[in-house]
Amino acid sequence: MEWTSIAWASGLTLAIPILTFISFHLNSQYQTLITAASTGIGVFFCLPAGFFKTTLIFIPYIAFIVLASTVASSSHTHHLALMISSFNKSKTNKVSSFFSLYATSFGCLGSAIISSFIYHMLREPDDRNYFTLWIVSIFSGLIWLVGVLHVVTAINRTTVSSVSLINKSMFYPCSLLKHPKAIGGLFGVFLSSFTTMCIFIGGVLFIVGNLCIRPPHLLYFWLIYFLFPLVSLPLLHPLQLLLKANSAKMKIIGFLLSMLSSGFGFYFWNSHWKLGHILIFGGVQSIGSGLLHAFGRVLILECAPNGKEGVFCVWYGWIRAAGLCLGFTVASVVPGQIKTSFGAAFVAALVGIIVLLFGNVGDNSKSDSQDNDNLGLDSKESISV
Repeated sequence: MEWTSIAWASGLTLAIPILTFISFHLNSQYQTLITAASTGIGVFFCLPAGFFKTTLIFIPYIAFIVLASTVASSSHTHHLALMISSFNKSKTNKVSSFFSLYATSFGCLGSAIISSFIYHMLREPDDRNYFTLWIVSIFSGLIWLVGVLHVVTAINRTTVSSVSLINKSMFYPCSLLKHPKAIGGLFGVFLSSFTTMCIFIGGVLFIVGNLCIRPPHLLYFWLIYFLFPLVSLPLLHPLQLLLKANSAKMKIIGFLLSMLSSGFGFYFWNSHWKLGHILIFGGVQSIGSGLLHAFGRVLILECAPNGKEGVFCVWYGWIRAAGLCLGFTVASVVPGQIKTSFGAAFVAALVGIIVLLFGNVGDNSKSDSQDNDNLGLDSKESISV
């Protein structure tokens, strides 16, 4: 577990200069190339795992997978921003939450498929561990390769090429500091990703290590956790419109559900959990995790001025990955001690609610888009090459 965290942190470190560079070029005609390249690198590093019968391969393997997934996540978020910007301003909030909720729910479907396949392969004999890992990695890479089809539908935005702007691209990510509401939103993204990963990893380690449940019950937990949002998240969009709740309020609901599940685990950690308790815990937390992910992305995009979405998407991708890494580390430091991971997740969710309530984060963030920033590219500067 410790080496996994170290390799994860190494991948995030490697991603910093790359994300700094592409934050400028995501707003240009190179966005599709960036998406395809990051996906291709991720797929390539899915192939060798298991082929080399040594555990030393895992450190660079995990590092480059994290690097590729972080860049790809930023690029996909940027594509979502361009999709939203094509609609009328009056429909932006409705459309952004709709797209993000459905994208998250379909992502959960993919997670359910890969988790079911992993469960099947884990039941192979111990002497076939490397072979099993190889099969799982190849299967994951093939599924990831399907993401290249996203490049075909990506929206191209060609921009003026300026040497002065390119020279400033290394400082371009710093332009986000001029938008304090976006900083508050990013802090909320970090806390939400930390909370969800801490609860998931801590819960799985506790269920497997302390409760000693039957193997099929672990599969049921995974399926409930990943498949329940496929139904629940789309149903929450009409509820959001009915309540006229913005993305910050929906994210607060996600934090409250995470506090409920983590508080339940913290209080009843010494009790005997039956299958029903495990499934209810997984169902509640799956909704909270889905809301935090879907509306965390929307919250950041609401702060992004037109023509400068790239830098906001890059910050979102890296901050989210950093939160996941820290959550994994905290939950795996003391395996089976559910009070540690659930207590940390509860506190993080509480702090996240405070940030969203008093951090002036909400729909009014779009007003920042009127600021003049010489480092950015205004939509009026976009031309067709």
